[in-house]
Amino acid sequence: MTAAPAAAVRPALILASASPRRLELLAQIGLCPDLVLAPAIDETPLPSETPRLCALRLARAKAAAVGARPGALVLAADTVVAVGRRILPKAETEAEALACLRLLSGRRHHVVTAVVLRAPSGRGGERVVESAVAFSRLTEGQIAALIGAGDWQGKAGGYAIQGRAAAFVRFLSGSFSGVVGLPLFETAQLLRGQGWAVP
Repeated sequence: MTAAPAAAVRPALILASASPRRLELLAQIGLCPDLVLAPAIDETPLPSETPRLCALRLARAKAAAVGARPGALVLAADTVVAVGRRILPKAETEAEALACLRLLSGRRHHVVTAVVLRAPSGRGGERVVESAVAFSRLTEGQIAALIGAGDWQGKAGGYAIQGRAAAFVRFLSGSFSGVVGLPLFETAQLLRGQGWAVP
């Protein structure tokens, strides 16, 4: 009697991010990381760095900070919000969020999310997804209400598109999940490329 072939053991998945939004997005497509680590890196943009290069550099740095783990895939991402070449901060204070929202009011901006996947072999892949978002013109009262809602904290550009700011997004071209923080189509492609069966 021939023995059945042993089932392939999939590598563990490590999410190199402290963002609860990225965990929620992965859960949306049926994925749960085996381990979540929050890499401590300096996220300050370099002088004259473009938004695309900044997002990719920071995603790579997060993956590198976690380091190679035997038998594990490391998934890292970073999101940058920019008006032209000007990179907006990840708002940590009400003053920063206020400045961002006033700048974004009535105009189009870009959201760039870079995804990096590192495989146990040292290989892997990278994707950079850019989306265009436009806000309606915001009154000072509307900006104050957005600030009061509090979901700007730690968000690139001082807003969360999945939060109260959604009521003022008049245009979006690209990846909604990418604007939230992790482009799911591209992430699933990277994982499938490493033999991960994405549900």
